[in-house]
Amino acid sequence: MTTPDTQSATESPAARYSQFRRRTADNGPALLDFQTLYDFDLDPFQLEACRALESGSGVLVAAPTGSGKTVVGEFAVHLALTGGRKCFYTTPIKALSNQKYADLVSRYGPEKVGLLTGDNSVNGEAPVVVMTTEVLRNMLYAGSPTLSGLAFVVMDEVHYLADRFRGAVWEEVIIHVPDSVRIVALSATVSNAEEFGEWLQAVRGDTAVIVDEHRPVPLFQHMLVGTRLYDLFVEVGKGANRQARVNPQLQRMAVEEVRRAKLNQNRRTGRRRAPRPTRFRPPARPDVVERLDRAGLLPAINFIFSRNGCDTAVLQCLHAGLRLTSKEESEEIRAHVELRTADIAPDDLAVLGYDDFLSALERGIAAHHAGMLPTFKEIVEELFVRGLIKVVFATETLALGINMPARTVVIERLDKWNGEAHVDLTPGEYTQLTGRAGRRGIDVEGHAVVVWGPNVDPGSVAGLAGTRTYPLNSSFRPSYNMAVNLVGAVGVERARTLLEESFAQFQADRAVVGLARQVHRNEEALAGYAQAAECHLGDFMEYAALRRRLSDREAELARERSSARRAEAARSLERLRPGDVIHVPSGRRSGLAVVLDPGLGRRSDGPAPLVLTVNRSVQRLSVQDFPRAVEPVERLRIPKGFSPRNPQDRRDLAATLRNKVADDAHERRRGRGRDVPAADDREIAELRAELRRHPVHGCDKREEHARWAERYYRLERETEQLRRRVEGRSQVIARTFDRVCAVLQQLGYLDGDTVTDEGRRLGRIYNELDLLTAECLRAGVWERLGHAELAACVSALVYESRQPDDATPPRTPTGETQDALAAMVRLWGELDAVEKDNRVSFLREPDLGFAWTAYRWAQGHDLDEVLLETDLTAGDFVRAVKQLLDLLGQIADAAPENSHIRKTARRAMDAMRRGVVTYSSVA
Repeated sequence: MTTPDTQSATESPAARYSQFRRRTADNGPALLDFQTLYDFDLDPFQLEACRALESGSGVLVAAPTGSGKTVVGEFAVHLALTGGRKCFYTTPIKALSNQKYADLVSRYGPEKVGLLTGDNSVNGEAPVVVMTTEVLRNMLYAGSPTLSGLAFVVMDEVHYLADRFRGAVWEEVIIHVPDSVRIVALSATVSNAEEFGEWLQAVRGDTAVIVDEHRPVPLFQHMLVGTRLYDLFVEVGKGANRQARVNPQLQRMAVEEVRRAKLNQNRRTGRRRAPRPTRFRPPARPDVVERLDRAGLLPAINFIFSRNGCDTAVLQCLHAGLRLTSKEESEEIRAHVELRTADIAPDDLAVLGYDDFLSALERGIAAHHAGMLPTFKEIVEELFVRGLIKVVFATETLALGINMPARTVVIERLDKWNGEAHVDLTPGEYTQLTGRAGRRGIDVEGHAVVVWGPNVDPGSVAGLAGTRTYPLNSSFRPSYNMAVNLVGAVGVERARTLLEESFAQFQADRAVVGLARQVHRNEEALAGYAQAAECHLGDFMEYAALRRRLSDREAELARERSSARRAEAARSLERLRPGDVIHVPSGRRSGLAVVLDPGLGRRSDGPAPLVLTVNRSVQRLSVQDFPRAVEPVERLRIPKGFSPRNPQDRRDLAATLRNKVADDAHERRRGRGRDVPAADDREIAELRAELRRHPVHGCDKREEHARWAERYYRLERETEQLRRRVEGRSQVIARTFDRVCAVLQQLGYLDGDTVTDEGRRLGRIYNELDLLTAECLRAGVWERLGHAELAACVSALVYESRQPDDATPPRTPTGETQDALAAMVRLWGELDAVEKDNRVSFLREPDLGFAWTAYRWAQGHDLDEVLLETDLTAGDFVRAVKQLLDLLGQIADAAPENSHIRKTARRAMDAMRRGVVTYSSVA
């Protein structure tokens, strides 16, 4: 048999040239030239996108992680350079920007490529500039001259527009970038790429939509049970009937686990002592790594949804004596690490745990998470890409775009802590994580391994692996900064029109079309139902209306009784205290639980206690979980250092809960309030009498007519709900914009179509608490502060604690700093009231959790002293300081020329930009 390779070897040079000409016949000169930069043939989807670009269209490319989407972005760079124009390459995170900058510099040289992030400004007027998306948004609002000559904007990881915190920035850029600029949008595989493409065509003109769902490296799914590796799917049937099914061995194990759980339950609740069933223990992490190594599945990324878990996993591997590298590889690793850390002071290295970090790296083992020093994370990424690191224990942030493909991805758990409760992984998140498996050009296949454990259903894992529903939904909403910038540029009415071009409104409008069509069909059906209900004795719809009023009144009385019980339940929840043991009466969370946080004031609908259940799950409850009042059945002492994020803490407290509370303690008597009989209600009595007097009441077909009338009223209710939904979705973005403008008008930032001086100041502040920052500047809250005091105060506008709400109040500097922080909180309270009056909610309360740390660092204290007084990791500290530096820079720019605040902000920046904060991969 002749293989393609042997066939090409026997062909003449003329035949091979003829084949090449046929393949490239549709390629323009720029694409032909571009292809010579690569030592591999471009895939069909890459060629299709590049041809569209060369023909003058914009493009949206949606393809799996690792498929080579960035080649299309690089072709836009090539087109810009060959045409003497500019290309901006935007990314969602600074690490990606740094990585892409290094790639483009190695190809085109440093004189043609620039970098603009919050941390670095390198050659910003170059023809190709890599930047974070926020930098481009700020340029557009400022009317930067750097935009001159811009021909292409590459938006890498454009699916970030679904991010509820930052997603609006992507839509702002797409809407506001000049019409002459072509957008190159690169997205992960999403299930509504065509819809997103239609929106791009509506706002940007000709845009080609290229969707490719083919993984360049096939992915195989497995489950690790103990140290045995099972395929998740097995193929059954033959020929055309061949199909993949969940491995029956895994299904049998799941059934056995249910049986064991029932035995455990019987042993706890039964009178006779049953034999203790064997308890499944998940494999130790070093054992998992060794099993993967034996199977030839390294390098691997092991996703653990906890920073502490990642660090612990590395230590476990070290203590187990695991070594995955040769002597030569260890020496190469040490040389690279020493070169990359040469500029870090020895004292700082000691504080950062450098020795343990290097020891693990030399063995081919590393952690990767947001709590690490950025330089350390970059070292891990560089060594992993070079094949020197064999296993990385990482949080899910690694899946967000950094180019670190592996042969295998391991997922330890199928749920994660979202900051408040344990939530299941979504199919989209699972796809994003496993997308890292399989290195193109290196691996023949990639592997995804889920570690099996109790309550892990193989069918559910198969559902996650097989689901391709990953919709891209807009998170866009107008902000105060956006409003003043838009109004200043185009006026209120034109701004409203522009905002109605957002993807959020586009999605809402598409839904409205379907809803309006359904309303029309319902109205036709209603006419038919009314005709079918006609009676020869009289107006049956009038009679039916009386029956409806009677039914509504009876339901109203029932609701009043239920409301009284709910109110009683809410009052009982308000009396709960940490340590109270309660019984949750029904639902998925039913059973005993201990209160960790009463949750007072968290929600408008009443208390929302945070509890730990006997199953070690942390859940946020609500009044809806308690149909009647709840009373504590016992009290527990919660340890002082208890953290709901710590699995061991949860395990210990749940064990204490089970041991202390007797099985029958939660069988509480339920008081029943005396319900007022409906017959005692005057209105009900009158309606019943009126029904009996109506001529239709004696019709022998009354109940048949009534069934048609009931259908009429049921459909009428549904139709009215649809009408309200149509009304609510129409112009939803514009209505929010009007409310934002009303707030700004009330506070003096806008005067009709005119942006005031205070409004222009607000337009220079790009921060979640933009309006509060501007109010602090206007009120002179910071005028009398020194640079360290200002740093402490401004930190409250960027920092968000990971601590629970009931944590000990953070330490803050005394004196004028404390007075200024108190004034900031008062200002926030006043703004919160204004927002409520205008039915918007954008501003969170200032967080004082970083104030003392920022103050000490700005004063010049050493890293070890500063970190000793905080729970922050080095990475969290550096990130918080950089966010603070960014806002201080904005404040300095927004403050009046030669003002005290402007000078103080710049002194604070100079004082804080030192040591670990300045270490960067880009000079």
